[in-house]
Amino acid sequence: MERLVVKQFIYPALLTPPPSLVFDDQFAFRPTGSTTAAVIAILQTVTNLLSDHLYVIVISLDFSKAFDTVCHATLLENFAQLDIPDSVYNWLADYFTGHSHCTKYGCSTSSLCQISASIVQGSAIGPVSYVVNASDLRAATPGNELCKYVDVIIPAPTSAVDALSSTTYSTGLRPTTSCLTATSLKKLL
Repeated sequence: MERLVVKQFIYPALLTPPPSLVFDDQFAFRPTGSTTAAVIAILQTVTNLLSDHLYVIVISLDFSKAFDTVCHATLLENFAQLDIPDSVYNWLADYFTGHSHCTKYGCSTSSLCQISASIVQGSAIGPVSYVVNASDLRAATPGNELCKYVDVIIPAPTSAVDALSSTTYSTGLRPTTSCLTATSLKKLL
């Protein structure tokens, strides 16, 4: 069922995203994405920037446990913006809600806790869900570029002078969701 939902509904919806979501800068888990395409995009961006600037700063960020920090509410907000049938959205909402976890150690068992974040990497829906979740992550400074490959993000400032004068250079990114700010970027601030 997961593969069917991804291939028939989600992948086609990525081709015509709403203005608030960007998929062109994500090169993994898409039918047209690859590591080669990501490297070519980075090289092209750097080459273009070097035609107008003396040098360019390229920063690579690898978010640890990125799949574990995906906030279900934020993910579902992004899915709601895609052009998918209501029945598919409802299936996704059901898929990502209503899960709980407890821990058993020896003779003791913890109380149940609701799971409101994480996606399963090995599932058919997991990788494309990460792509949809990261689709609202944008560069904070106009003129900067992002190249996303799964949980690795490479912000490329237009020039070192622009980057150093930017108040957002400490992360290079402007998160558009509070869930992302609280989890993935807190180590960078």
